Amino acid sequence: MIPLSDRAIFNMEKRGDFPRRIVLTSRNVAWDLAEVEKWIESRKESEDQPIRPGIPINVSR
Repeated sequence: MIPLSDRAIFNMEKRGDFPRRIVLTSRNVAWDLAEVEKWIESRKESEDQPIRPGIPINVSR
């Protein structure tokens, strides 16, 4: 559903930029579907563009 690596999602969770995982067992985690869908909608409505490595940022002077 979210085409990001496990590490990217983990880092986003640590920063508070992605819903927190729910620990099911010592080896399995899940996310609340409603929270993930809300996160997706907030990303769609946001005008903020993610910073992409290697892409120069246009800064007006």
